Amino acid sequence: MMALDTSYQENQLAGALYALGVKFLLGGKDEENSLHTPPSELIAALAQSSEARLRLSLIPLFLEHPEYASYVRKTAKKLEPTARLTLQCYYTVALLLAEKYPELNIILSNYFTNELNLEFTNEPEESLRTLAKRHKELSESHVNWLATYRHAERVWRRGKVK
Repeated sequence: MMALDTSYQENQLAGALYALGVKFLLGGKDEENSLHTPPSELIAALAQSSEARLRLSLIPLFLEHPEYASYVRKTAKKLEPTARLTLQCYYTVALLLAEKYPELNIILSNYFTNELNLEFTNEPEESLRTLAKRHKELSESHVNWLATYRHAERVWRRGKVK
């Protein structure tokens, strides 16, 4: 098993997202296109970042680049438990937002609901609430995950409206 290089600086990660057209973070510059070459490394670095805003950028990354979903399961297996949970939950948020906005034709596979022990309905909003509750249980934190997910959705949608 090859180790993932996740030693990138915050500005390099923001630059890589910017180069990919993910306009989720302020301050990204198109200087670090090399970082998006190995998608698994970018995904892992974001999931393990000490910066909440960088971790949260996983959601719009998968929505803007659904082709990155093909790396998500393999990458998740290589992460320590906290980063793995972040990746699994944020990817699942992206999946639910893709379902919420079918007109955008974003197709993401459902990879983690069994591992997270979740059962979703056909209503993405209700499923987001279910995921937020489960995320809180698994992370043993007092974070309002639903508000966190909604923030990512708002910022991402703002970037979609021209």
